[in-house]
Amino acid sequence: MSSQAAPIRPRLDASAFPSLGPGQLRSGRDVDAIDEVLPQAHEWSGKQLQLHGYVVPGSIMRKRDSLEWRFKVQNNPARAAGTSGGVVDATYTGIVPDTFKDEAEVVLKGKLTPTGFHTDPNGVMAKCPSKYEAQEKSASAGT
Repeated sequence: MSSQAAPIRPRLDASAFPSLGPGQLRSGRDVDAIDEVLPQAHEWSGKQLQLHGYVVPGSIMRKRDSLEWRFKVQNNPARAAGTSGGVVDATYTGIVPDTFKDEAEVVLKGKLTPTGFHTDPNGVMAKCPSKYEAQEKSASAGT
């Protein structure tokens, strides 16, 4: 009788993904960009994913007196030159991080469904863009 335990997966937080692009988190877990997933949505449907993107400004909605959230996530930052890339509707039930705001960079854990991305409990990781933009501006002003 084999008593092998399942591998322990590291806990991910906002500090684990500074300015991610498609690829991997520092923990080694795979992260998928929206533009990589949407063209083959039928192949990804129902599979566990970690989706990387940016919250679409003005898209965050919370059902009154509940923890039910609906929002949109796009492939590219809103302020990036060019297009937003692919956009997916997302749902989540639970407490969101304080850093979950318009334009925040996010990694969502969950499954792609025919109606959008269903985020798992505790599956929202976000970082606030303004904190890092201010640091970049002050650093570039000093040079």
